[in-house]
Amino acid sequence: MISRLTSLFPLWAVLFSLWAYVQPDSWASLKPAIVPLLSVVMFGMGLGLTAGDFARVLKTPKTVALGVGLQFLLMPLMGWILAQILGLPAMLAAGIILVGSCPGGTASNVICYLARGDVALSITLTAVSTLLAVFATPLLGWAYIGREVPVPVVAMMMSVLKIIIVPVVLGGVVNHFCGERLDRIKAVFPLLSVAAIVVIIAIIVGANAGMLAGVALPLVAAVMLHNLLGLGAGYGLTALLIQDRRIRRTMAIEVGMQNSGLAVALATQYFGAAAALPGALFSVWHNLSGAFLASRWARGHGSPQDRASPPA
Repeated sequence: MISRLTSLFPLWAVLFSLWAYVQPDSWASLKPAIVPLLSVVMFGMGLGLTAGDFARVLKTPKTVALGVGLQFLLMPLMGWILAQILGLPAMLAAGIILVGSCPGGTASNVICYLARGDVALSITLTAVSTLLAVFATPLLGWAYIGREVPVPVVAMMMSVLKIIIVPVVLGGVVNHFCGERLDRIKAVFPLLSVAAIVVIIAIIVGANAGMLAGVALPLVAAVMLHNLLGLGAGYGLTALLIQDRRIRRTMAIEVGMQNSGLAVALATQYFGAAAALPGALFSVWHNLSGAFLASRWARGHGSPQDRASPPA
């Protein structure tokens, strides 16, 4: 029953998004619940992780460098190319490039967990890309937009620490001391994670419903293609170097899913409301595409091709 409900993740995401779009006020008011919901999901991830998982990731720094490199090289470039091809106005072009120039976000960790990816690698990539964003995001903003965009890295790292690191470490500690007695609880966490991310998607839709109503078709196409190309390129380019499909999935998710909330905040502060539209739309879309991807990959988990193999 739990597996069946979890497999319907994309359906719940779409239905709740529509509900939030029709009745935005009731969902937007729940915005303070996003951080606690994410923290609960991260704690559940920690229950399935050990210190050895992170030690394994840190023993392969080339994999971490590959993920961060693909993210910061591909996403802003693809955003710029799409803006040129689709003829987006300057402010919308700046917004979509800014989305591509931001580090990974918490949503990617949740989607990776539900997609049966390498969660320890996902968390590591999010933390490393957030640290590097203090240099990368302003540099990329200057290179592609012609304006330097300072990044509040201290506030961002505190957010990563509070929302990701602390709950995951607590979950790992509980797993270490009480692991065998928590098997039934662990079995429920994938469904709890689906419920949490569906509610978060609805809250995001409700909070941005006003802006989404006025979005033009070229911007919708740009945002969707930006995310889908990031997912595809992250998986495909990693496949040239690494055999492990769990790592390929993780790279796809980390490259294609950005910290769009940061993009909205930076765009509003340094460019204006119009430049925040791509980030707001990306916040909704990448969660929906991630839901479909996680559902598809989770169903294929356990096949011979999906068993872990060492990097090539």
